[in-house]
Formats: sequence, structure tokens, C-alpha cells
Amino acid sequence: QVQLVESGGGLVQPGGSLRLSCAASGSIFSINDMGWYRQAPGKQREWVATITSGGGTNYLDSVKGRFTISRDNAKNTGYLQMNSLKPEDTAVYYCNAQVLATTRAYFEVWGQGTLVTVSS
Repeated sequence: QVQLVESGGGLVQPGGSLRLSCAASGSIFSINDMGWYRQAPGKQREWVATITSGGGTNYLDSVKGRFTISRDNAKNTGYLQMNSLKPEDTAVYYCNAQVLATTRAYFEVWGQGTLVTVSS
């Protein structure tokens, strides 16, 4: 009943920027925490950033000062602004959300992933 659709990935040069979007759709009553994770080639998936329903944020140390997580509750959409990108940021990025459906069922939902490649 609830789906997350990610967009905004692509190929950028080191030092460049990308903005990822995560749009939630379906029978949504509210969204609690939203987060971003990434999985680099040959590595485990790692947490990148979280934003609470009230706007509180937390970040992986290696992206602090470069990435900004945000959300637009009216649009049921989350964002990850990625600046000063480095080759080590190359990964598939996944959106995650804790969703309360209109039925009052509670779900943890994942997006399909979007590829970010940082290379010269």
C-alpha cells in the first residue's frame, strides 16, 4: 500500500553535487523517521543520514558538512543534498521511511535504490 520512489542519482565529477529525492505514495497517514543508506560495490550497506518527523538530523561522520537531509511533509518527500562529492561516495543510495498508514498499520519501507557514481 505504501511505496518509496527514489530519483536524482547519476554520474558526477569529484567536487560536484547531486540532490536525491524520495517520494512516498499510497495510503499514508504520517511518516515518522526517514533515512538514507548506501551500499558501495563489494561492501555492506551502511547508514548515511536520518531525519525525524520534527526535523532533527544525524549523519555518518564521513558525510558531515557535505550532505544535508531534509523533508517536505506536505509532499511526503525526503531529500538528500550531496555536495563536495568524493569517489568514495560512489554507491547505490536507498531511502528508508517509517510509515503509519491510514489503517494505522505501521511499516518500514525501502526504496528501490538509485546509483550515484563519482568519477573523473
